[in-house]
Amino acid sequence: MENGDGKRLRERLTIPHLPRSAAYDPRWMIEDVMGPNPLWPLEELIGRMGLRPGMRVLDLGCGKAMTSVFLARECGVQVWAADLWIDPTDDLRRIAEAGCADRVVPLRVQARELPFAHGYFDAVVSVDAYHYFGTDDFYPGCLADFIRPGGMLGVTVPGVRAEIERVPGHLRPWWQWEFMSLHTLAWWRRHWELTGKVRVLEAWEPEEGWRLWRTWCEVCAEAAADETVREASRREAETLEADAGRTFTFVHLVAETTAPAGP
Repeated sequence: MENGDGKRLRERLTIPHLPRSAAYDPRWMIEDVMGPNPLWPLEELIGRMGLRPGMRVLDLGCGKAMTSVFLARECGVQVWAADLWIDPTDDLRRIAEAGCADRVVPLRVQARELPFAHGYFDAVVSVDAYHYFGTDDFYPGCLADFIRPGGMLGVTVPGVRAEIERVPGHLRPWWQWEFMSLHTLAWWRRHWELTGKVRVLEAWEPEEGWRLWRTWCEVCAEAAADETVREASRREAETLEADAGRTFTFVHLVAETTAPAGP
């Protein structure tokens, strides 16, 4: 039975149109997070990707494997949980505790040096990570080679409403150079489709994206056990509050591979 604190957290983190995410333990989400809540956008993605039980899915930039567990449980797929920064032994412990050790394989992987056969995966999913490596002009075409013809690519990343040409005045106190990796929905669509290897089926900005992002940061600032996480979340919440949706948003894309996999 949840205590009062647990009930309060669950209420704050329950999004009516995202019922699957609401079923997960709020403490588990908070303690294993590495940025914006990954389950909310992932739930939106999988609703449009047509994933079926038994499919092979690469979870690229999986962090602490929260998204990998979600994919295995909610879609019945086999997941390769790939991340560069997190020890796969630590991820295996979390995966086993979640009852998914038979469906999720943790790996330490450099996104630009994927150790897989071309055409091996039915789908690739990346949540809150793709912008760290996927802005390279060569990357989307190379990544598409690892997905079978007619397979799916689903990505969600923080984005911006207009390409940033200079630091917005209202964001100067909160500016971080890493924001240079954030782009618009139109930029991402063009970046993918110019490869000729994928066809974007859906691309959208959730209307409430920045507000959900801010809510998540506010909750983590109050409830995270790690002081470093609390402080980073406080600053991020202040940044999003100051911006009020003028600059920051979330970008979701779902695409289908259109060219035969191969060198």
